[in-house]
Amino acid sequence: MSGRFEPLPGGGAAIALDEVEISILRSLAMQLAELIGPGDQPAGDDDDPLAALFAEGPSKPPEDPALARLFPDAYSPPDRELGAREEKEAREASAEFRRFTENDLRARKRDDALTVVRDLDALGSGSSGGAPGVLELAPEKSGRWLGALNDLRLAIGTRLEVTDEDDGGELLRLPDSDPRKPMVMAYFWLGGLQETLIETLLPE
Repeated sequence: MSGRFEPLPGGGAAIALDEVEISILRSLAMQLAELIGPGDQPAGDDDDPLAALFAEGPSKPPEDPALARLFPDAYSPPDRELGAREEKEAREASAEFRRFTENDLRARKRDDALTVVRDLDALGSGSSGGAPGVLELAPEKSGRWLGALNDLRLAIGTRLEVTDEDDGGELLRLPDSDPRKPMVMAYFWLGGLQETLIETLLPE
């Protein structure tokens, strides 16, 4: 088992990671958690759980392109051109949906990223001398890891200007001297991890 997730008997997934891989993946997950952040915090009593439950989030998309990719508008414009009234209605519907969902979505995505960090910390503390450690994930944990890996690829892909129509294959031909090359290699490595993790979740 090397560089890919393998299914565990009874459900879940496992992967062997060496110290370098653990360090890189942990660093990326921490950066993702910091990028996501807590979002806009509503004014009010921080100790009141009901206030937090019914707190309203932002109504506008994030300005950072990577965050905007992680938190897109719920009602994207269709391929056809919209009239002024339809555009206004779509913007208002997206703003309303964002106001009541983005805070929870941010919390979930941040917690997924921190779950990866905690699992890697536990794995790293038991390995030594660069020998690989085997990370085992229960099915529920696999889902959280999958969410974090997907968010990492979306964020890195946005930084690399990879579009839905472009799989980023041309980036692989960048010379090693290009400062984007480490990010490119991380992007495709994460893609391999994500793909093999998905395979472990599929029914046989």
